[in-house]
Amino acid sequence: MEENEDQFFMKIAIEEAQKAAEIGEVPIGAVVAYKGEVIARAHNLRETDQSAVAHAELLAIEKACKTLGTWRLEEATLYVTLEPCAMCSGAILLSRIPRVVYGAVDPKGGCAGTFMNLLQDSRFNHQSEVISGVLAEECGRLLTSFFQEIRTRRKEEKRLKAGNTGAYNN
Repeated sequence: MEENEDQFFMKIAIEEAQKAAEIGEVPIGAVVAYKGEVIARAHNLRETDQSAVAHAELLAIEKACKTLGTWRLEEATLYVTLEPCAMCSGAILLSRIPRVVYGAVDPKGGCAGTFMNLLQDSRFNHQSEVISGVLAEECGRLLTSFFQEIRTRRKEEKRLKAGNTGAYNN
């Protein structure tokens, strides 16, 4: 597959990540492409759904399975803005996705080559080709900005709370 095609689909995943950020979710987006077409797209909904499993990848995989009418996504490619975690990597393997393309690495939990590499572990009966770093700067910037905003907001809330002790100030 050409780099331009990977970038095309990653840009759609980035659009999904931006949707997540707009609703206060960690900005991670995922797209499942099949024979050159987007068949599923999703973004994180963990906070919205109060569900530990509402990761962008899992939601996109579920939609893709419904679209194709099968749990085997043997000719699909998953595009995701952040390196998949252990749970998502497991779902990728179980759904037989042969190719995974991601943007930013996740040094604390990435299971597609950074923290560990579940997707290419030969002990499983299926492995996935992994392409990393596609539009990594843009994907990483979304996450960095999101968490910086949270830290700034918390610092401001803490400052306001400290200044509002109920004591009389002249």
